[in-house]
Amino acid sequence: MSDAEDIHLVAVADFPSRIDAEIAHSALEASGIESFVSGDDAGGVQPGLWMKGVKLLVREDDAARALEVLDSNA
Repeated sequence: MSDAEDIHLVAVADFPSRIDAEIAHSALEASGIESFVSGDDAGGVQPGLWMKGVKLLVREDDAARALEVLDSNA
């Protein structure tokens, strides 16, 4: 089993726009937590697809610390 198969991502927050998610992503990255923004917007061409929200994902092991960082930046 490779390392990639051992990684489990969890959503730590939902945002109404990619911009808001990217700001939170930056806060996590500045704290040393790798994160990923996930939102279906057809590569930015159809931002209206954000209606379902934009998720911020982190590794399961980093979730608790990520939530602390996001709460302190709220």
